[in-house]
Amino acid sequence: MFREKLEEKDIVAEVLEDFHIRQQERKSFEAIWQLNINFFVGNQYCYISPNGEIMDSSKQYFWQEREVYNHIANIIEIRQSKLSRVRPALTVIPFSDDESDVACAKTSKKILKAVSHNKNMSKILSQGTMWSEICGTAFYKIDWDNMGGKVVGKDNMDNFIREGDVAISVVSPFEIYPDSNTYNNIDDCMSIIYARTFHKDMVKNIWGVDCDGEDINVYTLDSISTAGGLGYTTMSTAVAKKLKKEQVLVLEKYEKPTIENPNGRLTIVAGDKLIFMGELPYINKNDGKRGFPFVKQSCIVSPNCFWGSSIVERCIPIQRSYNAIKNRKHEFLNRLTMGILSVEDGSLDIENLEEEGLSPGKVLIYRQGANAPRMLSSDSVPIDFQYEENSLLNEFATVSGVSDLLNSRGVSSSNASGIALQLLIEQDDIKLLSSAEEIKNAAKDMAKHILRLYKQFALMEHTTRIVGDNGAIELFYWRGSDINSEEIVFETESEINETLAQKRSMIFEILNAGLLMDENGRMSNSMRSKILEQLGFGVWETSQDMNALQINSANKENIAFVSKLKSIVPKEIDDHKLHINEHIAFMLSSDYERSASKNSKIEDLMLEHIRSHKKYLTITNQIEKIGE
Repeated sequence: MFREKLEEKDIVAEVLEDFHIRQQERKSFEAIWQLNINFFVGNQYCYISPNGEIMDSSKQYFWQEREVYNHIANIIEIRQSKLSRVRPALTVIPFSDDESDVACAKTSKKILKAVSHNKNMSKILSQGTMWSEICGTAFYKIDWDNMGGKVVGKDNMDNFIREGDVAISVVSPFEIYPDSNTYNNIDDCMSIIYARTFHKDMVKNIWGVDCDGEDINVYTLDSISTAGGLGYTTMSTAVAKKLKKEQVLVLEKYEKPTIENPNGRLTIVAGDKLIFMGELPYINKNDGKRGFPFVKQSCIVSPNCFWGSSIVERCIPIQRSYNAIKNRKHEFLNRLTMGILSVEDGSLDIENLEEEGLSPGKVLIYRQGANAPRMLSSDSVPIDFQYEENSLLNEFATVSGVSDLLNSRGVSSSNASGIALQLLIEQDDIKLLSSAEEIKNAAKDMAKHILRLYKQFALMEHTTRIVGDNGAIELFYWRGSDINSEEIVFETESEINETLAQKRSMIFEILNAGLLMDENGRMSNSMRSKILEQLGFGVWETSQDMNALQINSANKENIAFVSKLKSIVPKEIDDHKLHINEHIAFMLSSDYERSASKNSKIEDLMLEHIRSHKKYLTITNQIEKIGE
């Protein structure tokens, strides 16, 4: 027992020492992130000191103008808005052309669609993009939550038993510590430490371990007074250290699989206690291997560096120059409006003049025989101020990749055509393509993690609802064994240039060309539902007419013929003409050919079913003729 305690103490000491070494190695990057956040939130009179700390600069003179004209925040908000269009549609490639593999691929695609809706992936990607745009790097952690999902029963203690579900969270770069800062990708690292702070009661609830809490400094936002002008001060938001009491530092050290540890190793340390030590929990890599549960997203990929670069870093020198030129300009205007008074020594009461100034109607009494006070003449504001200000604004647009076309390029005063304007917009959006690709790749990697976690842990049958192709709510059943392929590709190439207006215009052009009509010049209900959804009107469940319901019923019968091999008797309420068309269309498809080649009974069942529909249709037609 004593030996085990001694070994446990050595493991904890080793992890803590490794963590402190990585802290020192990453300190310079952390200072850059803090500086970026400060400039984004408005604290722009700060700098990185030689010891790596963020220091605030103070006024050199009481009259000095130190206002902040924050263009960095506006740039990040515009980039964030444009990048919010990047929400790639993902599909899964079947493992083979076998019918069961094709069905599994369709099931996997439905699972991804349901997870995207249930977990609000759009919001998660937006949060991660905000971190990557400001700090240069963001991470996503994909876990399995045993307490997630639907309730499936109770245990002997009347506690709910749940089916479990994936958990996706955004992780800031401040919480990730790689073993080296020279790697480009997460999978290149030999180990990664994920560091967080919890209240000691939270550690007790999660891991069931009592730990002594301590005071820990954490980064948060606070209000400080660093800006202002002559006679006033302004409060701005800044990154500051705050002391949190009774906190416990929790370190999760993930080690890559090696010859000694083929499944890798996970060590969790809370304070000075070892919580867990074992193999990596998730089979989330290719070929059934285990790896880190993290996905990295960069704003701008840096060569031979684990951390990406941010647009904020490039804009900081421009922002400093812009603040300086605007404040010097206002100081010049202050001298013009308030004036500079020349007074002979001893000719009047200087203290009264300094306190009250030259108010309208003021009577100046000066010593007899002395020279009267006079205002020193000042020139007008030099035009160089305006030239430099415009130059800096253009530099903001050039460096950041976003601009106001109407103002920065003089388009409003020219006779530019619509095509020319569209080309200018596309040129601006091209500058965001590298960041957009990072978002797409992160979404793709997260989808792979999600499918692999479901394949590993979803052992019981799950029930999921999604919106089907025809706009109706579809309920499907699946389990982990239904996932046999994690080969994910994008359905669309680039979404950065696709605004809703552009998409609508393209849809109307396709409609006018008649490309969405069938051979009879009519549009199917499923196609009509898809068009409404693409136009931005959402899913109109109540717009489904009787034809769509009949087609949906026929498709369910097609699936039953293939999967259950049972005979189905047509109902009197069926629209027999629609059912016959759907069954024949299915029999002409490649999916049916693969299924029928394995079991000839399917063809006999379907032909018998179609003949029954034709009999009903004949009887119905005869009745209608008699009625006429």
